[in-house]
Amino acid sequence: MKISLVTLSFNQRENLAEAIDSVLSQEYQEIEYIVVDPGSNDGSRQLIESYGTKIAHLIFQPDRGAAEGLNNGFAVATGDVFGFLNADDILFPSSLNQVSGFFKAHSECDIVMGNGYTIDSLGRTIKHYKARDFSVRRFFYGGSEWLQQATFFKADLYRRAGGFNPENRTSWDGELLLKMASLGAKIGYLNADIGAFRIHDKSISGSGRLNNQYQQDCRRVFRELNGRD
Repeated sequence: MKISLVTLSFNQRENLAEAIDSVLSQEYQEIEYIVVDPGSNDGSRQLIESYGTKIAHLIFQPDRGAAEGLNNGFAVATGDVFGFLNADDILFPSSLNQVSGFFKAHSECDIVMGNGYTIDSLGRTIKHYKARDFSVRRFFYGGSEWLQQATFFKADLYRRAGGFNPENRTSWDGELLLKMASLGAKIGYLNADIGAFRIHDKSISGSGRLNNQYQQDCRRVFRELNGRD
């Protein structure tokens, strides 16, 4: 089972090497690693290129934002299972072995959600997340728990859902998962810590600079999936 994993990078060189190394150091052999950088000017591109052929695909074309950048990355992916990692996040050792093993043991599942942590700029633990109870309704009313860095999905499901919405600038991952759930995707829960999501004052989640846009995106997705405000 090949796993295609995309890392999106844009002027985040400070933690980029740690993110890339956390993928390339995985024991799992069937990895197709794709790194997307639409125009960093902080030395990120030189760092990415220094890994040479260890990275299967480098995509340096401009894009309209993170969602389109991820779509560009997955457009060249050939894996059976997809996942993605931000340039300041990390995968834990042996994570992909566990993800692959779960998919093989539960072939009926379209999405696998593992556990993980939010961490601060220095890598210190903020909170532990245990994936549970994901559905369209529970997502909107706060009844589910999940972590993007610990979530993987089958490639054909991603394509049926139409990929990420380029117009969503704040919660493209949540919107994609909601689309997948609305298509009837079966979700499995892997009781293992898979990755960590770094929150800091330069990130979207940590800075709060797009909170108003986030509320607009959530209201729009709610209307589209529920037929009402």
